[in-house]
Amino acid sequence: MTPRRRPHPLVPAAVLAVSARPAPGVLLLPLIHTCAALLALVSLAVTLRHGLDERPVACAFGALVAVGELTRWTGAGVREPAPLGAAGALAYALLGENAGRPAGHGALQVVAVVGAAGLLGGVPHVARGRPGTADHLARRLLTVGFTAVCFQPLSDQGVLRAWRGPAWALLPAGLLALTALCDAVLAAALAHARTRWPFGPLLREELRALPGIGSAVCATGAVMAPAVAVAGLWALPVFSLPLLLTQVAFRRYAAVRATYRQTIACLARATEIAGYTPPGHARRVAALSRAVGRDLGLGEPDLTVLEYAALMHDIGQLSLVDPVPAGATAGLPAAEQRRIALLGGAVVRQTGAAAAVAEVVERQADPYREQPLPARIVRVVNAYDEKVRHAGPGAPLEALEELRLATAGEYAPEVVEALARVLAREGRDGLIPLTSG
Repeated sequence: MTPRRRPHPLVPAAVLAVSARPAPGVLLLPLIHTCAALLALVSLAVTLRHGLDERPVACAFGALVAVGELTRWTGAGVREPAPLGAAGALAYALLGENAGRPAGHGALQVVAVVGAAGLLGGVPHVARGRPGTADHLARRLLTVGFTAVCFQPLSDQGVLRAWRGPAWALLPAGLLALTALCDAVLAAALAHARTRWPFGPLLREELRALPGIGSAVCATGAVMAPAVAVAGLWALPVFSLPLLLTQVAFRRYAAVRATYRQTIACLARATEIAGYTPPGHARRVAALSRAVGRDLGLGEPDLTVLEYAALMHDIGQLSLVDPVPAGATAGLPAAEQRRIALLGGAVVRQTGAAAAVAEVVERQADPYREQPLPARIVRVVNAYDEKVRHAGPGAPLEALEELRLATAGEYAPEVVEALARVLAREGRDGLIPLTSG
């Protein structure tokens, strides 16, 4: 008999009861996976029945996609973890000729080769227990299938050979733009199905990220296909090298950002080590603030600023001679809260953190109508964590009610309601990594 999961201590029982209805996106994930699996099975069956056309070309592109998947990056916040595999798959979908001869493969063979190569390249990641392989492969198959279905019939019928000039170049460019949009929608849908975060902000974030590594992938795929059409398969390694170097550069940049975040987290622990704040308070406020910010539609740059500011929101207490009891600043007079906030902002500026982070720390005690949204979020989440820290089972609901009653003058109403939604949604799905210890 399956044991009943106990509700999280920070999640109000009444809110969980209201959220017991199935989420709208609960069927979205199996739907996407089923569509991708059906497309892969049909393509593989047809390809096996008729055999591979242009076997050397298929093997070369399959090997390129497999190598790209083997080097797939699983770091946090990565929009395209396998840019080389994505570029190779797009190039194969856009390939109409090989060294001046018609390629002859169709859309189903493109999907079959990309799917088989993706499965082969994903085996090491699955063996190591890395998450996201199924989502990644489903997204790859559906986007490449879309591109191949749009392009290959035109190539097979000889329509493209009659085109010259700008029209010949505009078709791949427009098709890649539609493919990028399709990929962004799929990525946002998968993230929405996994996390229950609002779909709109997730899609906006995906679209904002397209000019980055997405543009490099599309450009490489668009150039690689005509290069193979003219020069043959020797063009593949030549055009793969720049994208590999770009991937290495992105990894190094992400490593620097991860180191910087660890430095911020260590600074945030200074108040805990000194005994000014309870253990885990900054971490809890940062995690919950980021979730609330995402619910309110903040983009990734603003979420990063919010997270850093939430981690260091109490650092001004290090300048106090007498510590605040239990580090609970929400109950102090407004003037004292502002003084601690200004001291904290001064400390943050000395650490070399971004000016936007220091501004959020400085303005967390201002009247909420004058605050930027990140400062409003930090203020509400900090007050909530302080109210439920050492209280009984009914404390979360009481804390939310207290915050709602104080929305007339102290706390932003939209932030309080977003906090309630986050607690309901993530508490229901078991995603809140917070503890009261």
